[in-house]
Amino acid sequence: MLIEPASPTLTAFADFQRIAAGTRAEVITQLRHRADTMPVFVFDDATGEPLDLDLRDNAPAAAADNAAEPSARAVGRPKLGVVPREVTLLPRHWDWLNRQPGGASVALRKLVEDARRVHADRDTVRASREATYRFMSAIAGHLPSFEEASRALFAGQHERFDTLVADWPDDVRTHLNKLSAAAWGEAA
Repeated sequence: MLIEPASPTLTAFADFQRIAAGTRAEVITQLRHRADTMPVFVFDDATGEPLDLDLRDNAPAAAADNAAEPSARAVGRPKLGVVPREVTLLPRHWDWLNRQPGGASVALRKLVEDARRVHADRDTVRASREATYRFMSAIAGHLPSFEEASRALFAGQHERFDTLVADWPDDVRTHLNKLSAAAWGEAA
């Protein structure tokens, strides 16, 4: 059984004020109904990446989602999400994989799942720090103590980070706290 991933959430800012949040469609709807013409910056909450949204009234809300989908491939099992990719290994690696029960594909899947399980905490901390940094760089890169706050973020110094961003605008600080919630784990 395949589980559909949750719709990604976005957060929009005008200057340093949060003006919209929700799914892509919800944020587009909220932004289309704004009366002012201040520039808007929209961020993906999962990655911290800034996004460009088409806010024209005649543009479909899901147009960006549809454009991002790759065309279907005839090989693999696309209905199950299986598409072929290229893996470059040394001959001795291929020899070892081919000797494993089920062959190379089964062995690689098991190795990947084991690595995901073993390193899940570390990967979560890293992803949270990277998302926080992307957002910080885009919206707060010129604010006081930005460089020091970035160093504290990647060093896992939660209290120092909070102290350095304490004077930043409230909505920016609140969003930083949301993005960095998992960045302070023990498994850095």
